[in-house]
Amino acid sequence: MKLLFVGVQGSGKGTQAKIVSEKLGIPHISTGDLLRGAFGELKNEIDSYIAVGKLVPDELMLRVLQDRLSLNDCVGGFILDGYPRNMAQAKKLDEIISIDKVIEIVISDEEALVRAIYRVTCSKCGEGYNTKTNPPKRAGVCDKCNGVLTKRADDNEQAMLKRIGIYHKETEPILLHYKSVKVNGEQKIDRVTEDILRALEI
Repeated sequence: MKLLFVGVQGSGKGTQAKIVSEKLGIPHISTGDLLRGAFGELKNEIDSYIAVGKLVPDELMLRVLQDRLSLNDCVGGFILDGYPRNMAQAKKLDEIISIDKVIEIVISDEEALVRAIYRVTCSKCGEGYNTKTNPPKRAGVCDKCNGVLTKRADDNEQAMLKRIGIYHKETEPILLHYKSVKVNGEQKIDRVTEDILRALEI
């Protein structure tokens, strides 16, 4: 099953993609992880853009993604998280692969804002926490690996409002392009997972 998880930043799409990928036995492909994990010539190309604060061009992102989707573990399907972000990318993706189902994890703009402001991430293993709703047992320390919890510099109200605006303007139109199913992301994590599996008819 070839799946696409979509949602505004803070919706929990990465968390859900990770959980559902383990349940279905298919890889969770995060474009952020792909860019960070690239090597060889691709890595050099990617770094040349990131080093000067530029976005990685769509053509390069598609090449990185195509390489990943060609690996054997994707034969039975995958969950794509973080791509496409706009209609131009969606049309390019359609040229290389057909998506079976799109899950949109829906939260309000207000909830997205709260989640971003209180979000911290483990610098060692990547585990995420919310200091208000899902705090670690010890402040500043990851429950899983004892790594240091850090906050993104752009997880502030002004930056988040900008990201929310971009999501509504550029990413939401792809939900009309694909056949998407809405899932309420403002529930407990396990309830969101149940709703996703139900939507996938599993």
